[in-house]
Amino acid sequence: MTLAAVEDRPLVVSLLVGDGVLGAFGMGVAAEVFGYDHSRLGLPRFDFALVTDRPGVVRTDTGLSLLVEHDLDRLTVSDVVLVTAWEDLSSPVPPSVLEALRAVHARGGQLVSHCTGSFVLAETGLLDGRRATTHWRFAGEMAARYPAVDVDPRVLYVDEGRIITGAGTASGIDALLHLVRREWGATAANGLAREMVVPPHRDGGQAQYIDTPVARCEDDLLGLVLDWARAHLAEDISVEALARRALMSPRSFARRFKATTGTTPHAWLLDQRLTAAESLLEASDAPVEEIARLVGFGTAAGFRDQFSRRRGVSPRAYRQTFRTTSGQVEAVPAGAESAA
Repeated sequence: MTLAAVEDRPLVVSLLVGDGVLGAFGMGVAAEVFGYDHSRLGLPRFDFALVTDRPGVVRTDTGLSLLVEHDLDRLTVSDVVLVTAWEDLSSPVPPSVLEALRAVHARGGQLVSHCTGSFVLAETGLLDGRRATTHWRFAGEMAARYPAVDVDPRVLYVDEGRIITGAGTASGIDALLHLVRREWGATAANGLAREMVVPPHRDGGQAQYIDTPVARCEDDLLGLVLDWARAHLAEDISVEALARRALMSPRSFARRFKATTGTTPHAWLLDQRLTAAESLLEASDAPVEEIARLVGFGTAAGFRDQFSRRRGVSPRAYRQTFRTTSGQVEAVPAGAESAA
């Protein structure tokens, strides 16, 4: 965890805004995550506020006006700085704003952009040599304007450690839930997702949009197949088995799966198993060998290898960081009991 509370103070989270360039949707998402007391879900206390270079009335992209009282001095004490959609890309970002963002990064703060807010981070130079994303419609312009940035227009968000860039609109939710999951664990992220009535986890590598519309009846059937797979992670699930349940050939199923979810069946299953393993590591005393069996990895060695490569820490280190309870297995994935 890099955003642990210091001396029992709230974590300071600031949303950077500019007159006429504030994305109202991104502001609402940020306020939903950081503007309320979610400590009962396992999250720390947050001190959340809007910041601008010239305090006063700030207009949003929808014409609403807000009174922003904090200036850039607040960024000097902010643990997390969010940059939402910057609507007027033709206007230069004030040098004072760029310098303040560089200073946040230099002293170890977390930067998160949403939609065209990534242009602001790119303007600081902090994205040079890094991978980043933005709304697919503006990705070409961003790549042309900032050739030192590796712009990926396909994904929902990119995690580069202390800099996270998110794509457009709803992907702002995904990026912030990813930050919550990374810093405070799957239990906190899942609880927050339930509060917000959104899916608890969409992997950053999923596609921003789907090129081919999906037939309604096939989409409904695919949803049932995915629900079945989540409930039977302990089993040896093959693409062929999923295709049979979807009443498709393996090739047609794989094509339909990719068109619907933006990822492959194998990658989706791996992510589901890792997410289920996170919940078990947080909420149970089950040994790694048992968790590996319950979520379908088979061997503890294979589980440790995949978890460490995908999550960046070992299962043991993850448990030590995010442990929430002690006792017997309490969070067995649905259906795993019958598969045991």
